[in-house]
Order: sequence, then C-alpha cells, then structure tokens
Amino acid sequence: MNKINLLQSFSPIILLILLLSVNVLEFGNDSISGPNQIALLFSAALACLIALKRNISWEVIFKSISNSIKSTSNAMIILLLIGALSGSWLIGGIIPTLVYYGLELLNVNYFLIATCIITAIVSLSIGSSWSTIATIGIALLAIGKVLAVPAEITAGAIISGSYFGDKMSPLSDTTNLASAVTESDIFEHIKYMSYTTIPSFVITLIIFFIIGLNYENSSLEDLSNIQETLDKTFNINPLILLTPLLVIFLIIKKVPAVASLFFAVLLGCLSTFIFQEELLETIVKTDSYFNKSEYYLIISSITTNFSIITENNSLNSLLSTSGMSGMLNTIWLVISAMVFGGSMQCAGIIKDISEFIKGNRNNDKNIVFKTVISCIFFNVTTADQYLSIIVNGKIFKKNYSENKLSSLNLSRTLEDSGTVTSVLVPWNTCGATQSAILGVSTIAYLPFCFFNLISPIMTLILAYSSFRIKKIIITK
Repeated sequence: MNKINLLQSFSPIILLILLLSVNVLEFGNDSISGPNQIALLFSAALACLIALKRNISWEVIFKSISNSIKSTSNAMIILLLIGALSGSWLIGGIIPTLVYYGLELLNVNYFLIATCIITAIVSLSIGSSWSTIATIGIALLAIGKVLAVPAEITAGAIISGSYFGDKMSPLSDTTNLASAVTESDIFEHIKYMSYTTIPSFVITLIIFFIIGLNYENSSLEDLSNIQETLDKTFNINPLILLTPLLVIFLIIKKVPAVASLFFAVLLGCLSTFIFQEELLETIVKTDSYFNKSEYYLIISSITTNFSIITENNSLNSLLSTSGMSGMLNTIWLVISAMVFGGSMQCAGIIKDISEFIKGNRNNDKNIVFKTVISCIFFNVTTADQYLSIIVNGKIFKKNYSENKLSSLNLSRTLEDSGTVTSVLVPWNTCGATQSAILGVSTIAYLPFCFFNLISPIMTLILAYSSFRIKKIIITK
C-alpha cells in the first residue's frame, strides 16, 4: 500500500465537514432528506480515489463498502419495524392509553427527571437503549408534548436515561463488547464504570430537575379535557397496557430485537381489532380515503403518513405517524454513512489517522485524553459505535499496558466516550436511528443529552485527578 501524507488522509473528512456545514446553512432541518447523504457519498468518492492511488483495486473497495453496509442490515430492519410499530401502536390505542394514564401519574415539574429514571430502569433491565427508546421512549415523548415540554428536551431526557441503563447493564451488547475487546471481566468493568457513570447520571438528574421547575403545571381542566378527548376517540382500557409489558418481557428474555419488534407490531394490530373496532368503523364511514376496508386502514397506518383528527388541536400532532415510509430517509442516511465508513477503512485512512492520534509519547493523563478524542472521532468518521469501540480498543490496548494501566481504564473510557457519543452524531447509525424514532433532529436534542455530554468529561476529570485510575500490580 502506497503511503500518503496526513493532509490527504484527512481530506475526505475535511470535505465532509465543509459539505455538511453548507447543508445546514442552506437546508436547515431538511438536510437529512438528501443533502447530507450526498455529502457522505461525495466524501466517500474522494476516499475511493485515495484507495485507488494506493493501488487498491475496485473489487476490494466495493467489497469493503458492501461489508460495511451489510453490518447495518439488522439496524435497517429494526428501523422499518419501529416505523410500523409507531403506526400500529397509535391505531391500536396503545400510545393513547399510555398517555392517558401517564397524565394521571406524572407532574410536569418532575416529568423530565421521572423520564430519565424510568428509561434508565427499563434500559438497565433489558440492556438496550434502542428498544427502550422505541417503546417507552415514544410514549414518554407523547406525554411530554401534552404537558407542553419541548420535544427536544424530552428527547434529551429519554436518551440520557436510556444510555445510562445501556452502559450499566450486563445484558448490553456494547458493555459486553467493551469488556471483551479489552479482555476485562464484565462485572469488574461495570463496577469500574460506576465511578464515572453514576456521578454523570446524578448531575444529569439535577439538571433536569432544575429545568422541570421552570415549567408550569397545566390546569387540571386542560389535562381533563385531553383525557376526555382520548377516551372519546379511543377505547382506553388498562388491558391494553399488557402489550408494552409483554414486549419488555420478551426483550428481557433476550428475544432478538427484530423478533420482539415484529411481535409488537402484530400485538398493535391485534389490539386494534379487539379494542378499537368502533374507531375503525368511524374512520371508514367518515373518511372516503379509507372507505375500502378496515384492513386497508390498518396497513395504511403502518406503512404511510397517517393521522387521527380530534376536536382537541393540541392532540392532533400527537396522534399522527409516518409509519415505515418515515424511516426511509434515515435508512438512506445509514447506507450513505456506511459507504463512507467502508471506503475510509479500505483506503487505509482510518489506520493512518489512528496512528497519528495514538502517537508515541503517552502518560496516564494524555493516553485517556487521546482515547476519548479518538472514540468521538471514529463515531464521526465510521458512523458506527461498534467500530469505534473495537478499533480504539485494539489501537490503545498496548499503550495502556505499557503504562501499567489496568485494562479496566480502557474499557471504561471506550464506553464513556465511544458508546454515549454515537447518538450525538447525525449520520451515525445511533444518531440517525434515535432521531427518526423520536421525530427530533439530532442537532436539536444534542444540547439536552446531558448524560452523554458529561460522561466523556467525567472520565477526563478522573484521569487528570488520578482518582480511581487502576494500575497493574506486578508481583515478583
């Protein structure tokens, strides 16, 4: 492989940053609808040219890109199923029921901190931030809208809690991956993470508590009107709550996410026929668009833009969904990001940059700092949190050992900076997915993901203060 200079290695990244900046200025929030995808593809094309310059054949380049896309096939199926779930759970009355009872239990002043704690508990139990956000997160976002809490702040609370639980759960794939790649015991890894993760979460809860105090409680009359409208439009029945509980149970039992979400969609359809027969008949009779059949109505709610109009205008935006079709822009973004990541890896650019970041002269403090920077960098350039964890685990493992630092320091830093920051990058698989699920742009919710922002800072604070930095004990 022919050598290239550092400027050439960084050129695809520089081009990407420039194009993304222009897209934000020109298209705003619509940049995800195509402009960002084009930016990623143009940058990928430049990376491919560099690969050709290094005498890498087209066959090898396309194979690398193909493997990169293949690695996200499961995520793309999950995205489609989440789109279907949002439609089936709406028309099945599941989301309206969760909102109905949620309004009775949650006070607006404590809503954000409660959201953070609820999602943390669920995510800790099931080991998946994605599944937590796709189920409980959607319902909590709906409740937040009714309580007049800005969607981006609610999304920040949902993501913060979900990622805390994901990090600290022994069932989490990223937690297992970080401990495996560093050859650390998973329970020791979780215990060692608690020194940074728990303080970060506590600070996050305090911030959300303070923010929550700035909101005024809706009058009992307003909430009563909303509940009355929901009760009038849907058949609100406590038995409907069995559906989300059953889905959570399946995930706890480690049923694959694809199977669990598919089952959740079927349960939503079943709930429609069992509990919402009157709603179906009403829509079919009053809306000529759905005059073909009840089956046509259900399939439309799952696959395309669908909304239920009520007499309460504040509820109408809540009772709408874009179904599976609403996930297509995100899937397109993920594919484009994987093309970019695959071409960068094939061209050897990832290796060149990683060697530059790693350097030679490392003490305890700057090696942790470099790991944090590198994890964030790889989340941006490879668009995949797993690659960020694996690559950086391999890059820095020797450095930590040479400095007589326990592998637990590396595994903790990988999670504190690799796992949690992936959701903050718009074209990263995590950022793109959560943005699509919650219907809030990554840039909009990013400032409110306090846990995700604080975690890398917390791991640096401990490193620079030499607090809880475990050394390898050499016995003679």
